[in-house]
Amino acid sequence: MDNSKRFENEVTEQNVKISWDKATEEKFKQLIEKIPIFLRSIAEDKVSKRAERIVREENRLVVGEKDMVDAFFIETPFGFHGPMKTDMEAVGIDYTKYGHPK
Repeated sequence: MDNSKRFENEVTEQNVKISWDKATEEKFKQLIEKIPIFLRSIAEDKVSKRAERIVREENRLVVGEKDMVDAFFIETPFGFHGPMKTDMEAVGIDYTKYGHPK
């Protein structure tokens, strides 16, 4: 495949609209609300983009709970995983079922 075709495919893939499962979107909003206000917009941007990237790389169209949880673990610095896990438990997310340690 020549480079122009490959680039065209990449652009097309990037323009595909990714949506969020409604329950996942609600939990995402609840988790973001628990983040200190001065970090909230940064976390919202980084985690949402990462979750959508995970979905796009797997050729899917909908962000589910696992995608969101994985994105939080990837984008959150390790030192903050403890409070993040507590927040996830508070909103009813069992992150261990997605392979993340207790």
